[in-house]
Amino acid sequence: MKTTSILAAAGVLLIAGSLAFGETGTVKVKAPTGRAGVFVDDKYVGPAANFGITRGYPVEAGEHTITVREPRYESATSKVTVVAKKAVTVRVDMKRLPEPKGPFGRLRVEGAEKYAAVYVNGGYMGHVDEFDNFAQGLLLPAGEYTVKVVSVSGAPVAEQKVDLKADGTVVVHAGKS
Repeated sequence: MKTTSILAAAGVLLIAGSLAFGETGTVKVKAPTGRAGVFVDDKYVGPAANFGITRGYPVEAGEHTITVREPRYESATSKVTVVAKKAVTVRVDMKRLPEPKGPFGRLRVEGAEKYAAVYVNGGYMGHVDEFDNFAQGLLLPAGEYTVKVVSVSGAPVAEQKVDLKADGTVVVHAGKS
């Protein structure tokens, strides 16, 4: 009698636990470039290269909007249904945008987690690891910009207005790495 009660109670806890925590599935993304940013329900989760063939992003089961953004391409959005304990692969075709006109300056971002998102004037440009050393940087036409860095957790890390000069480099310091 006690064994049956304990097993029944354990079963109720198991069911309640799975309902309370939600079941998850996995989203994988195939994009024309691995540096494209992946957004699940408008939340940045990292670059597409992190969510390809062998790895995925855990997502609660249900309907989700997957958006892939890359500054050299038009954004692509897909609706997906994620099934618990299953993987869904989102394949996106993105139309290449025309090349920007110079003269260019270089924007670098240092000091934040490597996959933190970098936004320029509200548009996703990439992640910190792409712009964080002397040999790297984001080439932008000379001008004034607002640069925002956001952690993968969604927390803002830094926001700064910059004046980018032709053939110059501006470094945004975004905290500790």
